[in-house]
Amino acid sequence: MAKTAKKKKMGFQTEAKQLLQLMIHSLYSNREIFLRELISNASDAIDKFRFASLTEAALSPSDGDLSIRIDVDPEAKTITLTDNGIGMSRDEAIENLGTIAKSGTAQFMSELTGDEQKDSQLIGQFGVGFYASFIVASKVVVESRSARVTAEEAVRWTSSGEADFEVETITREARGTQVTLYLKADNEEYLDNFRLKTVIKKYADHVSVPVIMALPAEPGSADEAESDTDADVVAQDEVVNSATALWTRPRSEVGKEEYEAFYKHISHDFENPLTWSHNKVEGKLDYTSLIFVPGKAPFDLWNRESIKGLKLFVQRVFIMDDAEQFLPLYLRFIKGVVDSNDLSLNISRELLQKDPAIESMRNALTKRSLDMLDKLSKKEAEQYQLFWNEFGQVLKEGPAEDFGNKEKIAKLLRFSTTHTGSEVQDQSLDAYLSRMQPEQSKIYYVAAENLQTASNSPHLEVFKKKDIEVLLLTDRIDEWLVNHLMEFDGKMLQDVAKGSLDLGALEDSEEKKASEEIAKEFSDLVTRLSDELGEQVEQVRVTHRLTDSPACLVVTEDDMGMQMRRILESAGQEVPSSKRIFEINPEHPLIVRLDQEVDVDRFKSLSGVLYDQALLAEGGQLDDPANYVQKLNKLLLELTA
Repeated sequence: MAKTAKKKKMGFQTEAKQLLQLMIHSLYSNREIFLRELISNASDAIDKFRFASLTEAALSPSDGDLSIRIDVDPEAKTITLTDNGIGMSRDEAIENLGTIAKSGTAQFMSELTGDEQKDSQLIGQFGVGFYASFIVASKVVVESRSARVTAEEAVRWTSSGEADFEVETITREARGTQVTLYLKADNEEYLDNFRLKTVIKKYADHVSVPVIMALPAEPGSADEAESDTDADVVAQDEVVNSATALWTRPRSEVGKEEYEAFYKHISHDFENPLTWSHNKVEGKLDYTSLIFVPGKAPFDLWNRESIKGLKLFVQRVFIMDDAEQFLPLYLRFIKGVVDSNDLSLNISRELLQKDPAIESMRNALTKRSLDMLDKLSKKEAEQYQLFWNEFGQVLKEGPAEDFGNKEKIAKLLRFSTTHTGSEVQDQSLDAYLSRMQPEQSKIYYVAAENLQTASNSPHLEVFKKKDIEVLLLTDRIDEWLVNHLMEFDGKMLQDVAKGSLDLGALEDSEEKKASEEIAKEFSDLVTRLSDELGEQVEQVRVTHRLTDSPACLVVTEDDMGMQMRRILESAGQEVPSSKRIFEINPEHPLIVRLDQEVDVDRFKSLSGVLYDQALLAEGGQLDDPANYVQKLNKLLLELTA
């Protein structure tokens, strides 16, 4: 090696240092993934070089075929992985190897618990990449020369995975990157050729470039027979993987384990995918897609700046990592590749947005993704429930974003309902329809901050009495969802806390007649309450939706639901003020007592308490809690006296 220069010691970025130490301990039981990550990085570097060489004349390949090479040195106890990809400059090495350039890193670190099992799953969602080297190595040396550097100036990066790393400028003839791992004593199993070859085969069989190892001839082979028995067997280069892009192979030739390994390669996930779809389209458009549904949500699923989209290839040439134009935002959890024979090799993100073929591919890939989820829900309900628990709230964005597929998405939605009373969202709208009463014409729902508030809402009382199932909506996005969904299979969705309750054929004529007579009987009380509550309410009326509670508050038909109002207010948005309808239950003893009350002050206090209780029962907050307590205490003292 020629003379070195510009040697400098630098400290790891704080988050990188913390993650590094935690990862070494948490992932040790799954340590062989270090090879998967390094091969994946090398493959990406080659893909990037291949793409860049199409538009940059200076990057034409001049040092043989693109490949990844792995060498073992049992005496030095090292494994060296070399690629002839795009390579790195000194600044790029510092940036890529000394920092974690991911948005949301600080938030991710704050979620770590100290429990190794839980934290290892979180780290798997985050993606560890190059840092996996330190699971097995006491020291890592990276030498790299950028393909864009005409001279032989390169960089050497060295670290023991502690607090700092060292960088120095060196000379290197070949472009690309070489990573040398100095194995820890308890990881020397990877110096065994057979063990290493098995791991490479497991994790790199689908990588589209050759992964080469220098291997001794197999015992009893012709090469060994021809060699002198006293001489060492000469190692020969062998391509360990099949070196064929997996998505280009027929589905019948690809096994489950291969699909799972390929998913981990492109996603850097530790978990297997829940399901996948491999499809080739020929005709007006010619492309192949291979898409996966992950088993776990990534840590940055809700971060708008996070990387999302499919890997785009054109005629097997890698173009970009995160082509988000091929799927709508509510399917951002889908991972995979799309390989087109129609697009131009110099396609850009701007051109992707304008190409009419992209819109057609987007529609087809969206439909295929939804069909894949539908198939999973019907054939593997337990697996689908795992999906829903991880990604259900994201899918709920669909009806607002994708009107054309609203019905398909609606069939995939899952809710908590009064049928089960469980907080687990596992009931479909189809299942709800199958349990509807013959005379029922609407799908009823109640929205609240949590399941307990929703389940105990006074608005449900008449539904419980008549055994009518109600959806319990507790996710922040739910009211926004139903406002866009509006109906399912011809049945309108109805908020039980909005407007006048009309149960239609679920009420017989005698019940309706009795309700009208009771309303007339309590008309004087309604007038007195209207005068007393004044500007606090839009209207006071007698209700038949209550059976156990004395009163409740109802939103007018065209107004915003209270849960949506609370969410917007908590987000700092201005929401127009609105007054609600105060409904009273004429059969409740408190209402009967109120109707008979002649003392003006006591009537005033009791009316105020009933209004405040109705507000609390729906999960609302009082403007003046102290005044409520004072009024209640006064009434209690009078009653006990």
